[in-house]
Amino acid sequence: MSGPQARIDPRRVPLRGDLAHVGLVGKHFVPHYAVPQPRTVMPGGAALLTDPREDAEELCTLMEGDSFEVLDVAGKWAWGCLSLEGPVGYLRADRLEALA
Repeated sequence: MSGPQARIDPRRVPLRGDLAHVGLVGKHFVPHYAVPQPRTVMPGGAALLTDPREDAEELCTLMEGDSFEVLDVAGKWAWGCLSLEGPVGYLRADRLEALA
């Protein structure tokens, strides 16, 4: 890493100020990196949202059986991505198979 970084689109890159996908090590500096925990979307699908709240903008709808890479869970919300290339957002944790 050298010099200022270009502005990141938070909807496309799994990077927050406090946490990033482990695949971004050496590309972006954050206090913590997370190994994604793949989970399957439950029957009925799930809305991927820009923020952890019900009235946030919907980025896309994940279908039953889709895989979602969970990077963080806080309360009823899971933050993560479909892949390292995105999209990135929040969905209700109860829309994913339970953590084992």
